[in-house]
Amino acid sequence: MQADAKNKNAIEVSHLYHAYNSRVVYEDLNFSIPSGSICGLLGKNGQGKTTLVNILMGFLKPVRGTCHVLGEESHALSPQTRNRVGLLHEGHLAYEFMTIAETEKFFGGCYPKWNPELFYNLVNKMNLPQNHRIGNMSCGQRSQIVLGIIMAQNPDLLILDDYSMGLDAGYRRLFLDVLHDFSSMGKKTIFVTSHIIQDLEQLVDTIVFINQGKIMQTSLKQFMTSFKKFTFQGRDGRQLEEDELINGVEQRGDNITLYSFAGHDEIVSHLSRQGWNCSGLQRETMSLEDGFIGLMGKY
Repeated sequence: MQADAKNKNAIEVSHLYHAYNSRVVYEDLNFSIPSGSICGLLGKNGQGKTTLVNILMGFLKPVRGTCHVLGEESHALSPQTRNRVGLLHEGHLAYEFMTIAETEKFFGGCYPKWNPELFYNLVNKMNLPQNHRIGNMSCGQRSQIVLGIIMAQNPDLLILDDYSMGLDAGYRRLFLDVLHDFSSMGKKTIFVTSHIIQDLEQLVDTIVFINQGKIMQTSLKQFMTSFKKFTFQGRDGRQLEEDELINGVEQRGDNITLYSFAGHDEIVSHLSRQGWNCSGLQRETMSLEDGFIGLMGKY
């Protein structure tokens, strides 16, 4: 596949297989991210989210299969295409010996579309002098510097790997505001992972769930409509088990919460056949974090 400005997908993964020695991470991974979308990659720890980011950026070459970013193979991105991708890896790394002004000057010489105004719009919110050193900043302040660097690059594809690590609620909200503004700047694509799932609910329009090397891709709206949370009162400490209809269960004593793609009446019939008295079964409001736990499990 050649780079093409008319390419409808910013990311295309086809039959991806990757392993570390005998540990298989992905066996046959397939998904695509349309240009202009905001996609959240969700999975429990150890499911290969950061590995996938490293493959997308060309830091790792997949064992088998193909991975295209902005129309080019990810492990062979041209300098021109790599300049169109902004990456924020977990940890918010920056050159701590530099000042704010030195940071802007250094990175400004690396990117042809660099916009210093975008950098300082973010950085000046901290009310710090331009000779302030990065190493003397808090974790949240350093993250603001890194975000300013990425925004000033004016990338077409923004990849964020656990951007919320170490950030308090205020800085996480700042990130969301900046990302919303970024997504409105034309046909920009955001691909993001985060352990703070309630933040993603305010940001993404597409979700990719990854679990044991398998993918489920859906729109946020479709998932929040089709996947459901129900509660009812059990009895005598009996444990409700997951099965082909019940995707997830949370139980504290006789208070039972279950998750399913099935509707109310189908769940009632299903539980009644198992001897449950679920006349009080009610559908509850479900957050994305609830849905994640219900679909993927706690552990």
